[in-house]
Amino acid sequence: MKAAIFVENGRIVLDEKPVPDVGPLDALIRVTTTTICGTDIHILKGEYPVAKGLTIGHEPVGIIEKLGSAVEGFEEGQRVIAGAITPSGYSNACLCGCGSQDGPRTKHGFQVAGGWRFGNTIDGAQAEYLLVPDAMANLAVVPEALTDEQVLMCPDIMSTGFSGAERGKVHIGDSVVVFAQGPIGLCATAGASLMGATRIIVVDGLDERLQVARTMGATDLVNFNKVNPVEEIMRLTDGRGVDVAIEALGTQTTFESGLRVLRPGGTLSSLGVYSKDLTIPLNAFGAGLSNTTIVNTLCPGGKERMRRLMEVVASGRVDTTALVTHRFKLDDIEKAYDLFGHQRDGVLKVAITP
Repeated sequence: MKAAIFVENGRIVLDEKPVPDVGPLDALIRVTTTTICGTDIHILKGEYPVAKGLTIGHEPVGIIEKLGSAVEGFEEGQRVIAGAITPSGYSNACLCGCGSQDGPRTKHGFQVAGGWRFGNTIDGAQAEYLLVPDAMANLAVVPEALTDEQVLMCPDIMSTGFSGAERGKVHIGDSVVVFAQGPIGLCATAGASLMGATRIIVVDGLDERLQVARTMGATDLVNFNKVNPVEEIMRLTDGRGVDVAIEALGTQTTFESGLRVLRPGGTLSSLGVYSKDLTIPLNAFGAGLSNTTIVNTLCPGGKERMRRLMEVVASGRVDTTALVTHRFKLDDIEKAYDLFGHQRDGVLKVAITP
């Protein structure tokens, strides 16, 4: 089969690999649509370490090609998705209610979130076929009425974005700011709206993304190239600050800005993947006496999470199809990486179809 393989820092190439063998609890799916994530770009740049020769990608939509001998409740030929995070359902992390952390805690001397396996510790989805471990815990059947592109954001982007609002414990009537309106930030905006926030301020440097954010529930648009975002957010909230700040980029600047615009006792919900150490400014943190809460999260996975997200899509309450701005065949995935990695031509997400 064809697969996008990490060769070395700066090189992910399309090459040939054997179709995986199927174990008793596994499922082999024939990938019909997948995409490239910002995390894949961190891998490409060497900012997040993976083994050479690994197939990249963690956002699959496909058809069940073969089921393991012990898998029940599914049939070959069904159209399914699997989350980027594939919990087993029976590990200590799962039984403690944190399935996203189901897996090893370190890799190549680097502290990692263990539940993310596709394109991290096992071969991923940017290929013609994908082996899904613990299939009964991770496969979710796609409703016939939904297209591949309608559910393409569910395995990671939508689940991650929504979790920013969920972990931030957004309440009805809250004011929320979301820093960065890439795909995850846009889904965080939608998640804050679904959870009842009545003022949702979004920050980005591209007016086009800010306009997309408006369709996802944003009430106030802040372009950091035109105003100081911290000052503007404090002005918009009459000096009160926001209840929840969601950081969706992974930089010191956005993390720190999120702290600076919180009301006393507010929550900073961090979604960004950071490639450098973070510093917490003394004054923004109130010298440790401000009752500020800082939380982070890894994309919740598993079949029940995927089912719920597809229910949201089917209800029409969130439409993520506008996030797919470009389409490529798997044969052209190196071109897709070049476009997405350099953020050209207004790209948000690319759909990859074998």
